[in-house]
Amino acid sequence: MVIHMEHGTPGYHDQKQQVITRLRRIEGQVRGLQRMVEDDTYCIDVLTQLAAVTKGLQGVGLHLLDEHLQHCVAGAAAGGENTEELVHEATKAVERLLRS
Repeated sequence: MVIHMEHGTPGYHDQKQQVITRLRRIEGQVRGLQRMVEDDTYCIDVLTQLAAVTKGLQGVGLHLLDEHLQHCVAGAAAGGENTEELVHEATKAVERLLRS
């Protein structure tokens, strides 16, 4: 995992608690999935819950990407900074989200 803090405050900073809350909800869903498997729950029910977890993670990912584009990339462009690297990073992030 690559972490770039030289770009300043993360774009999601103002919604940090909201992101944490969503991730905790997903964490609870994953723990529920584990219990379902331990309890030999019907496969389709497990798959349905797995789809909900996947959708939740995708939602968080899209939210973070949106915040990155609105704050980090747009801020760099408005400040006259070279945005090539940030656009490249965002493109790679979109590719990873699409493959997930």
